[in-house]
Amino acid sequence: RVTLLELMMAKVSEKNPVNSEEMNVFMRHADFLAGCFQEKCETVLKLTSAADEEDEEALVTIRLLDVLCEMTSNNGQLEHLQALPGLLETAIDTLRLTHLAGKQTVNIFTATHAMTGQEEISHPAVGFKSHLIRLIGNLCYKNKENQDKV
Repeated sequence: RVTLLELMMAKVSEKNPVNSEEMNVFMRHADFLAGCFQEKCETVLKLTSAADEEDEEALVTIRLLDVLCEMTSNNGQLEHLQALPGLLETAIDTLRLTHLAGKQTVNIFTATHAMTGQEEISHPAVGFKSHLIRLIGNLCYKNKENQDKV
């Protein structure tokens, strides 16, 4: 699943113009991916315990967020994703939960807290909060209704 999401990410981030048929396919995929993210977003919180460092569901959820961030960076898909019910609220709630989880245990969600000395940052959840903030920002871009919700 992670590999499939990485392939989708590569396709979405291409700078080539897409025709209307491809755009419709992207919209359907965006709906599906947003729904999956909304269902699974809390699995990333399991990564705060050392035992679940390689939780596959959490890794899939992290990649889902990456793809959604990339999709919301594209103006063609942005308006469609901004209108999806619950996506913005889920992102905000997940950001709150990851912030609290980071305060209660070792904060694996941000790069500044994940570094000790000169070691390399390799935890898959590093940057998760920044991607949530990116998604929230993209969903609020030029959208007064979503801005008011935040």
